[in-house]
Amino acid sequence: MRRNLTNPTVTVVVPAKNEAANLREVLPKLPAVHEVILVDGNSVDGTVAAAREALPGIRVVNQTRKGKGNALASGFLAATGDIIVMFDADGSADPAEIPDFVDALIAGADFAKGSRFAAGGGSEDITILRHLGNGGLNFVANRAFKTTFTDLCYGYNAFWRDLVPLLDLPDVNRAAPASGMLWGDGFEIETVINCRMAAAKVRISEVPSVERRRIHGESNLRTFSDGTRVLRTIIAERRRHHQAKASVTDISVRRGAHHTEFDRAESGSTSRFDEAKGRRERIA
Repeated sequence: MRRNLTNPTVTVVVPAKNEAANLREVLPKLPAVHEVILVDGNSVDGTVAAAREALPGIRVVNQTRKGKGNALASGFLAATGDIIVMFDADGSADPAEIPDFVDALIAGADFAKGSRFAAGGGSEDITILRHLGNGGLNFVANRAFKTTFTDLCYGYNAFWRDLVPLLDLPDVNRAAPASGMLWGDGFEIETVINCRMAAAKVRISEVPSVERRRIHGESNLRTFSDGTRVLRTIIAERRRHHQAKASVTDISVRRGAHHTEFDRAESGSTSRFDEAKGRRERIA
């Protein structure tokens, strides 16, 4: 697929649940883009009405199961722009940085990965404990996927929409299990996306980003439980990657064996043909 590098259209996907107060402040600050998609997670605080009031042209999509991962997958499926930007609704992402992500993609990246720890990045919200934990998780992920991420646990990212199938996220139309979520439906989604982009060996460019404090309400982040979930995700995604490689190798081996048998059969047929030809020449 030929990409539009001259003037790509941009879709900003905003997953939200009960973020009415934040959206009133955040959405008017977004730069002019092709479309903004709000993915609502069954909010009860007037999130959808607040979004439409703040940005009248916004598209609204309802997520099909629970969790941030399902919300993002639903937004990716609805997107029509050349580029998709993942944007949090709580005010922690700076709308003024969106052009930086787009520029990184136009310059040749497939995936523009936001980083609070790249030169020029920063955070107004991260604690020392979370910083240390992020560093440890970075180390594990970089060893597992031979990458050089500086900030694994950050959800401000952008990528070309043609890469959505590569992510192989859970089908948004699948019924929810008893737990309410499939693997990839929860907060592990950001790590899943990072790992799958790395496993696919797409061109990744880190974009310095400054994380702001949430404007209203309290964060849903839980340092130890979320850190454990990210570690489990890295291990699961590494296993998935190696299983996929093994499957490809097995197919290649079987194809090689098939060609060998074909070559032997073809060689035998040629030998029999030559023998018959020799007999005819002797008779003649």
